[in-house]
Amino acid sequence: MYIGATIFVLFLGISEPEENVWNGLFWVIQLFICINAVAKSFLQESRGRMLYFYSISSPSAFVLAKLLFNTLLMLVMSLLSLMLFSLFLGYPVVRSGPFVALVLLGGWSLSLIFTFLAAIAARAQQNAAIMAVLGFPLIVPQLILLMKISNATFKFGIPLHPGDMLLLAALDLLVILLAVILFPFLWKD
Repeated sequence: MYIGATIFVLFLGISEPEENVWNGLFWVIQLFICINAVAKSFLQESRGRMLYFYSISSPSAFVLAKLLFNTLLMLVMSLLSLMLFSLFLGYPVVRSGPFVALVLLGGWSLSLIFTFLAAIAARAQQNAAIMAVLGFPLIVPQLILLMKISNATFKFGIPLHPGDMLLLAALDLLVILLAVILFPFLWKD
């Protein structure tokens, strides 16, 4: 509902945005979709439910399961968002294959970061403000990288650098590694 309503409001305001505006709006909407859908995963868990999870699961398995579930959720949301963006706001992308791959990789990136941040914020007395403070320096470089890579899919003359995609994937693997290493310390509390 949130995705459809947001994109429809954009359609009413600007029906055919230019490429750079379309790209910027797409990634901003992806960010807000991730915050609304994925980031609340740990914040919604009650203390009793967390105690139950603590008794039946290891911390690594629990955090990996949360990361996997939120990744799948965000991949579905990303594809739905791309479909609605294309339907309502046009599709100025010239290289569809790399852009769809980037949307999936970007959705994965955003979900990993916000799931990890939600785990930290949940242990800090459910303070969502901590997510914003910790998230800003983590998410801005990823958004800049995503927008830089996606700009190359809007024109044929701009080369796609596989190193940028590998850097984004390496950042994702780093977040997974940090979550597996650091979450057990949060879990004990």
